[in-house]
Amino acid sequence: MSRNKIIVFAFFILPGFNIKAQQTIDTIAIVNSILPRGEKLVSNDNFNGTVWLNRFVSPGDSLDCIVSLVTFAPWVRTNWHTHPGGQILIVTEGIGYYQEKGRPRQILYKGDVIKCPSGVTHWHGASPDGEFAHLVVAPDVEKGEVTWLQEVTDDEYKGLK
Repeated sequence: MSRNKIIVFAFFILPGFNIKAQQTIDTIAIVNSILPRGEKLVSNDNFNGTVWLNRFVSPGDSLDCIVSLVTFAPWVRTNWHTHPGGQILIVTEGIGYYQEKGRPRQILYKGDVIKCPSGVTHWHGASPDGEFAHLVVAPDVEKGEVTWLQEVTDDEYKGLK
């Protein structure tokens, strides 16, 4: 290929690659700015590792619900717990797990929605492969927010129990 053809190729084709890369970076920046991960929970006995919380609606907002983004580091999960008013999970990033007591563990993907009925004992968290995030909607918080129970065992986490 002649030098002139290489220059023409680089001048007209390579900027297209840069545009696509920049669009990807811009899209990630938009998503992160819409739903930032929030504050790192420094010490919390209800998770087995690092979790970030961004609460958008609190019980004090007079809406009778909680809406939060929860981001889990890899391998991190909640303890078993229940919600008197139920809970809705909307997966926004990564791959995670959800399990109701006595049922098989489910694998969750971006876009999945879990509707956990009131009083059902369950846990949720990140897979080993990366961070996992979901929006949490907890309705009817006048009934109570959450009742925390025992830790999830490694066998339960791995789907062996």
